[in-house]
Amino acid sequence: MRKPRCKELKSRPRSWTCYVHRATFKFESTDEDKRKKLCEGIFKVLVKDVPTTCQVSCLEVLRILSRDKKVLVPVTTKENMQILLRLAKLTESDDSLEKVSEFPVIVESLKCLCNIVFNSQMAQQLSLELNLAAKLCNLLRKCKDRKFINDIKCFDLRLLFVLSLLHTDIRSQLRYELQGLPLLTQVLESAFSIKWTDEYESAIDHNGPPLSPQETDCAIEALKALFNVTVDSWKVHKESDSHQFRVMAAVLRHCLLIVGPTEDKTEELHSNAVNLLSNVPVSCLDVLICPLTHEETAQEATTLDELPSDKTAEKETVLKNNTMVYNGMNMEAIHVLLNFMEKRIDKGSSYREGLTPVLSLLTECSRAHRNIRKFLKDQVLPPLRDVTNRPEVGSTVRNKLVRLMTHVDLGVKQIAAEFLFVLCKERVDSLLKYTGYGNAAGLLAARGLLAGGRGDNWYSEDEDTDTEEYKNAKPKEELLKPMGLKPDGTITPLEEALNQYSVIEETSSDTD
Repeated sequence: MRKPRCKELKSRPRSWTCYVHRATFKFESTDEDKRKKLCEGIFKVLVKDVPTTCQVSCLEVLRILSRDKKVLVPVTTKENMQILLRLAKLTESDDSLEKVSEFPVIVESLKCLCNIVFNSQMAQQLSLELNLAAKLCNLLRKCKDRKFINDIKCFDLRLLFVLSLLHTDIRSQLRYELQGLPLLTQVLESAFSIKWTDEYESAIDHNGPPLSPQETDCAIEALKALFNVTVDSWKVHKESDSHQFRVMAAVLRHCLLIVGPTEDKTEELHSNAVNLLSNVPVSCLDVLICPLTHEETAQEATTLDELPSDKTAEKETVLKNNTMVYNGMNMEAIHVLLNFMEKRIDKGSSYREGLTPVLSLLTECSRAHRNIRKFLKDQVLPPLRDVTNRPEVGSTVRNKLVRLMTHVDLGVKQIAAEFLFVLCKERVDSLLKYTGYGNAAGLLAARGLLAGGRGDNWYSEDEDTDTEEYKNAKPKEELLKPMGLKPDGTITPLEEALNQYSVIEETSSDTD
């Protein structure tokens, strides 16, 4: 039997109206009633057995209209939600995704659901009633290892992210009932085409092609959904979950070592990976570094032997075949995190959102894992040779972090100071050597360490790293100098400030 023609939206191919309004997000209030009637008419068409092209055109118009919250009030019903679920293949049936001709309808239906669920509280409640999260997980499983349907996976994941963002109950359901952690981790594995060489190690092809735009978008949506699912994991971590978290951390290590189609997409990918790593229990972050293979160990030994004998500090860290090596461990991922942190500092804005997650991550990694701390100390606080300039003056990573210790944002300056303090094994004398007393005063005052000493955490004893330049300059340093405020509000040595106030008092008394 021939399907009825879609007379209601008979127009130019692929909906000329949608093309004109594809970037429309604000609507005139005078046309509100017309938009509501159009929405109602669209659902009357979608419930019928109309051609695929007509369904797609209707859904494209609905996607644009669903950006308007007021329009959604009368049309967000259980019946209409079920129509969209059916078109998106979000049903209880075991239908496979074989008909390529249906893919545009599925994608557009998922896009509509994303907008409707995000903009309508009624739709959010209906999502719970219709068990939408379980249906989305079922559709993801149908998409497994099917690279040619990345758009379906991408918007399925985006809808999972929206649901888990808006409902804490859905986060719990995804984590425990629907096994969302291994499912979403598998989605990432598929997007990155990971090949495992060991339990928690993957093969990295540094000369391989970048991720495609579709693979990158899929990965970003999966990372965001996983963030919501694991947001409280560091509080409720159980030993039985260690394996799954280590697998996820190993996948995230792989993520940090690959690139997207553009520099901006790579940064977005790595940013979401950093956010998710912050949810991983710190004990499971040991998989971010891994021992070298026998071949790599032999290469490292050769490289070390080639270095001059007076370059003892540099011998700790070598770069061989694009691999950052430290103390027999592959530090590529940590080096990527360090470079990511420095780029965020150089941006000079949005420090709280953009910088504090990676700084917090590096701080916790350094506190819990000795090799990571020693590598970062080597990179951020190398043996001090420049003793003539102030610690905050210069362009090194140390200089940049020291400048942040006096930032106006309390959270930013606290985490920057904490990171450097941990790299110094929470020893006050070591921190002062690299940052100066004035820059460190805020942290030391908060910890009750202005008189010296060390923090509460225990660290192994390392060898003395004082350079000859520092040893010669150390007796001449003025670590403590009393300061005061001049009448104009600027800081000056206390003696000079008191003299200026004395002059003012004498002048004032002469006038009287």
